[in-house]
Amino acid sequence: MAGHKFHWNDWCPGCGNFGILSAEQQAITELGITNNTVIVGGIGCSGKLSQYTRIPVSGVHTLHGRAIPFAVGIKLANPSLEVIVNGGDGDLLGIGAGHFVSVGRRNVDIVVILHNNGVYGLTKGQAAPTLFRGMKTKSLPRPNINDAINPVTLALASGYTFVARAYAYDVPHLKEIIKQAIKHKGLAFVDILQPCPTYNDINTKEWYDKRVYKMQDMDPVVKSESEMQEKLKKAIDKSYEWGERIPIGIFYKNELVPTYEERIKTSAPSYYDNYPAEQKIEYEKKLTTIIDPLLEERKVAEDN
Repeated sequence: MAGHKFHWNDWCPGCGNFGILSAEQQAITELGITNNTVIVGGIGCSGKLSQYTRIPVSGVHTLHGRAIPFAVGIKLANPSLEVIVNGGDGDLLGIGAGHFVSVGRRNVDIVVILHNNGVYGLTKGQAAPTLFRGMKTKSLPRPNINDAINPVTLALASGYTFVARAYAYDVPHLKEIIKQAIKHKGLAFVDILQPCPTYNDINTKEWYDKRVYKMQDMDPVVKSESEMQEKLKKAIDKSYEWGERIPIGIFYKNELVPTYEERIKTSAPSYYDNYPAEQKIEYEKKLTTIIDPLLEERKVAEDN
């Protein structure tokens, strides 16, 4: 998809995705990684982001809830790439919740961006996993009876080593958060508060504008292993602040944990020099990706 051009867009007028798209494009461009970036999306309005970019990045539109394992596969096959996942709250925290948690154990050097609007916008506004119990948006016949997942708390508890929250309508701040997430050595997560003007008539732009504020009192960077638990606990405590005041910014950043790629290198020292995407698929004029002839050649002869 690299080099493709933008033609049209079917996001609703005023959708928070426009701010996310703009900030992500600016971040990638300013970091000078346009030709080395892959954007991976699942199903939902967020999954279309890679199709609407006007910069020469590559994009993969995957199955519902499966964007993270696709991204991990791309990164491990070619660790020189910058891989960014874009998913909605339903995609990443509903059907994809298992992958969202499991990847935290591995600290793969990718970025996971959550488009958090509380509803399934593409399918007419059903309650998503981040919608609070008792809330009744205009598309729900009755108030939501399920409790909400706190994405920041879940990411911290799962092992993500960079965790931040941003706001889709504050594009300059969001751009800087995304840039820091990309530069982070390890698994990064950005929860983006993204109003859905069509189906969520509660968490609107006006509602968020009165509440979001930039954290000034947080020192999120872990500088030694001795302060790791203390910084993590403070970040989790802060993640529960919600209501009249909603903090945005970086909650936690820890580059002391080895990445999954570094862990692979301990058992395969040549991994970075000969990773899977760089390996030859032909040897002595034989395709190594078609194994049937190789198996036939090595088959043990039957005892006559």
